[in-house]
Amino acid sequence: MELAINGGKPARSKPLPPNYPGAMMMGAEEAELAARTILAQSPFRYYGPRVQGAVRAFEDAMAQQLGIPYVLAVSSGTAALIVALKALGIGYGDKVIVPANTFIATVGAVICCNAVPVFCDVDESLNLDPSDLPRVMDDEVKAIIAVPILGNPCEMDAIMRFAEQHHLYVIEDVAQSCGTKYKGNYSGTIGHIGAFSFQLNKILTAGEGGAVVTRSGEWFERSVRYHDQGMFREKHRYGLDSPDETNAFIGQNYRMSELTGAVLRAQWDKWQQITSSMKKHYRTIRDALTAEIPNVQFRKTVDEDGELGSNLGIILPSGEIAGKFVQALQAENISVSPLYGGKPVYMMPQILYRRTVDLSGFPFDYPFKRPVVYSEHMCPRASDLMPRTVYLPVSPLLTDQDTQEIIDGLVKVYRGLGL
Repeated sequence: MELAINGGKPARSKPLPPNYPGAMMMGAEEAELAARTILAQSPFRYYGPRVQGAVRAFEDAMAQQLGIPYVLAVSSGTAALIVALKALGIGYGDKVIVPANTFIATVGAVICCNAVPVFCDVDESLNLDPSDLPRVMDDEVKAIIAVPILGNPCEMDAIMRFAEQHHLYVIEDVAQSCGTKYKGNYSGTIGHIGAFSFQLNKILTAGEGGAVVTRSGEWFERSVRYHDQGMFREKHRYGLDSPDETNAFIGQNYRMSELTGAVLRAQWDKWQQITSSMKKHYRTIRDALTAEIPNVQFRKTVDEDGELGSNLGIILPSGEIAGKFVQALQAENISVSPLYGGKPVYMMPQILYRRTVDLSGFPFDYPFKRPVVYSEHMCPRASDLMPRTVYLPVSPLLTDQDTQEIIDGLVKVYRGLGL
């Protein structure tokens, strides 16, 4: 069958739904809860004429689902990372291990906390490779940020074991993977503290928003205080004894509004529907490709049952072939692409050249015993795998017909390109 890029008939007559899972499921439920907040004239979570408690309701729903005692809603996923790092006391003179494959916010949050990121390579899961941790470890490292990329769980047993051996904190950046599991436990609840995002591209969304989760009352209290100018307004809610005279400190404002909380509370009720739909279609596509294309290579997963199913990662022989694969599928009305332009995060010029808003070079000016040096090829596996791994977004809106057309298009392109 002739490829559409060469003049043949496309596998699909129209493009796939946009890759905004939560947003594409928005409707009357979000509008109703948001309207209640507006009509109550109380958009601030802590006080107002008739506060509806939307943020609190969202936190409670999230805590119950994740099986974790403490959830703090914040203004963004980046805010969640910063608050989590501050809760653990990460700061100037500390190094934090981050994966080479992640969004810039993971790195930026570390630097905004006055610490310095050091980069760990990835394996075929495109997540942090635990076997590379010893290479970047020294006694100035204080924490690891594990990032389950696009719904693929990290190998948390190995990461936690290494962290325990070296007395490190583990932060889980679950921005892309709300609902991912590892050995039955939700990503974000396995490390010492977890950070979630609810930006437009995420599984659930209010346009922006984030959350910090932990099992530690101490870290939760520090999170609350840092996100609210040093205050802890709802101590009674958690039964935590925390006198301001001894426990208050200077913080920031990363509070979530009641409007955002209202939208997210409605979104949370759709979480099961969104994730079950994605998993169903993901597995159908993956299993069909495995049967039709014996040499197809998917990104590795350490827990197939825990994989979210939001994106199918396909590893191709080279970056050049990946480029042809993307173009051919685009002509079939099936969008796939490498993540982050196929480049490790440290290739962004502001990271590679260590440019911060502070012109003196702070916090990179710290006199580390082992200097932090960045180079283009410091994580060779990321440099190799990222440009030749493409991702197919799996929308919760897909129909069985959509799924079959995706399978037909993928098989057609694989065979048409002689892969």
